Amino acid sequence: MDPCFDIERFYRTFRDISTLVHSSSDVKEVLELVVKKATEAVDAKGALLRILNLETSQLELSAFYGLSERYLSKGHVSTAKVITDLCRQNKVIIISDVQTNPRVQYPREAQEEGIASMVDLPLTLGHHVVGIIRIFFSDKREFSEEHIYFLVAIAEQSALAIDKARLIEKQQAQYQHLAIQTEKLSALGRMAAGIAHEINNPLGGILLFGSNLIKKVPKESALHDGLEVIINESKRCKRIIQDLLEFSRERPPSKAMANINDIIEKALIILENEFRLKHIQINKDLSEKIPDLLLDSGQLQQVFVNILINAVEAIQEKGVIIVQSSMAFNPERVLVEITDTGSGVSQEQLSHVFEPFFSTKPKGTGLGLALSYGIVRNHDADIHVNSHPGEGTCFIIEFPVPRDNEPPKTEGI
Repeated sequence: MDPCFDIERFYRTFRDISTLVHSSSDVKEVLELVVKKATEAVDAKGALLRILNLETSQLELSAFYGLSERYLSKGHVSTAKVITDLCRQNKVIIISDVQTNPRVQYPREAQEEGIASMVDLPLTLGHHVVGIIRIFFSDKREFSEEHIYFLVAIAEQSALAIDKARLIEKQQAQYQHLAIQTEKLSALGRMAAGIAHEINNPLGGILLFGSNLIKKVPKESALHDGLEVIINESKRCKRIIQDLLEFSRERPPSKAMANINDIIEKALIILENEFRLKHIQINKDLSEKIPDLLLDSGQLQQVFVNILINAVEAIQEKGVIIVQSSMAFNPERVLVEITDTGSGVSQEQLSHVFEPFFSTKPKGTGLGLALSYGIVRNHDADIHVNSHPGEGTCFIIEFPVPRDNEPPKTEGI
């Protein structure tokens, strides 16, 4: 054992860094502590930590300690060759003389900064180098095996901090996207309600007068055909407005204990004629082991009808719809899957299917799935969709199973 190796001091340093990595959500704070503690633990002049930007492939300065702004202003102190070497060798590299080693990009500036030697530590996740810690010394150092092991351990903790940083950034981006979508849905709901009420009355008058006029016009006349178009299009507008009102109403579910299979069966009965006319085969695989759930049966029936209608329209004619219910691997979740052999949608379209007013159908309103998404989320459930062009679509809904110690509750308006 190297007599200069203070194991207690190194242990405290490692413990402090490890604790902060796993407890702090402020990644910048963690990385700044890493370079400070690493510098102090090996009596170095300073240290800096750079993280590889996945988009630009550049090592970006993320934290430093003990170095002047003048030296740091030189920009990248690691050349492309340094990065390549680190990726290839994936090991600690000791630069015993900054004046003669080709890895040092600015030897004169390093000398002016009082730097005599350096150590490069790769930060790795799996088999990928994600960054570098460079530690600077005012003298030429000899490193024991224990020193190297300690520095490697510090680098491993730093890599964990970087991984955590990327995970946090991803979660924040998802949260921000969800917050924006929620605000958009709320604003659209308020707007839709106002528009729907303004249009509904004059549209009702058009439909009423059109229905009265068509009774007085001979069926063979061109006027009769024109009035039929007016009436049919007015009815279509009424349906769109009804969807808008449903979308904007934000009616809370009125829940009671119910069997999800019974709700699915009722939705299938509603569309029975549609399946027969389009020559669509329905394959059911409904598990008898599913417990009753706390549900608004009417709202969920609407969800299943919406998804099944989408499946029918995607198939158009002569296809198969598979409806399954089962217990998930997690016993506290119930799965309902509706799969069709229709045309499917692209991955780009898939990310928008639950957005209001987005539709892949020429005459679709784009409100059915948006409304269904809201109903499912109000049941504390999750809905997912998988699809590929020409390979059909699968909707998966995961419902929570009430705990045995929680009595059934009914929620009303």
